[in-house]
Amino acid sequence: HPWNLMTTSADEGQFLNMLLKLINAKNTMEIGVYTGYSLLATALALPDDGKILAMDINKENYELGLPVIEKAGVAHKIDFKEGPALPVLDEMINDGKYHGSFDFIFVDADKDNYINYHKRLIELVKVGGVIGYDNTLWNG
Repeated sequence: HPWNLMTTSADEGQFLNMLLKLINAKNTMEIGVYTGYSLLATALALPDDGKILAMDINKENYELGLPVIEKAGVAHKIDFKEGPALPVLDEMINDGKYHGSFDFIFVDADKDNYINYHKRLIELVKVGGVIGYDNTLWNG
């Protein structure tokens, strides 16, 4: 893929996998999926009944990596939603039933909106949960 440098590195994937196992994560979210390498690392770390809410504005890129996710036997853990994440997060907050329900949230999306994601995600992550942001030093 011509944009393969935008994917999560193998080291970062291993770190995510280890972190998720250390915190016994079961219910996770990923904002900004791209081709799904970090999504695969997350899915492999979760128990068989674990779940990932995955959001990205481009399903076409996600579908590039989907055959690998399916071959790994973890596609059943993923609920993919195409479109901007902020409106979905607002709906989840307004619904009320998602408050404090996520063990781990990984954000690798539009860097200018990280603060807007954080303001919402802090309501959705459980006490003791983890929110990870990729490329926080992007462009300085």
